[in-house]
Amino acid sequence: MLRPFFHTITDLSADAELVRARRYGIIVVRKSQLEAIHFRPWPKMISRLEVMTIGRYVHQRSRGDYCWLYYNAPLTAPDFLSLVYVVSGKETTWRTFRTALATLDEVARLRNAAAIVTDVSNPQISERNLSRNGWEPHCAHLPGRNYIKRFYGDYPRLAAGTHRREVLAS
Repeated sequence: MLRPFFHTITDLSADAELVRARRYGIIVVRKSQLEAIHFRPWPKMISRLEVMTIGRYVHQRSRGDYCWLYYNAPLTAPDFLSLVYVVSGKETTWRTFRTALATLDEVARLRNAAAIVTDVSNPQISERNLSRNGWEPHCAHLPGRNYIKRFYGDYPRLAAGTHRREVLAS
């Protein structure tokens, strides 16, 4: 079966096979609700220059409560996810950001990923906040602030009697 290069889903449970099959995606959350996951045929490539210039410019001028998380499942490390880039509006709430992160955790669970790795370039994101959300320092010998969230089969638990979509929307 031929799949389109770009594909969009709105229900993780119904489209779990597609989530497992596609390596590159954008999680889109608006007003604390999962809107969609858009799959891409290639990974998101990012540079520190882009983060420091275009990223900050867009964040300062964009309105709305939204968050986009770009993630990759690299060919060289298929058991890992990489949180590559986050785009948010100036009015983005903590709840919207947490919903996006919970969705990424669910993608990791569906893909049976061992961990999620990221390089945190925003100095406003504290080590304490990262630690509270399950992230720990990783690869101290590399430049930047590298973090990892390990699962190794122990994924965040859903509340009993709660559907995944409800958890992701909370």
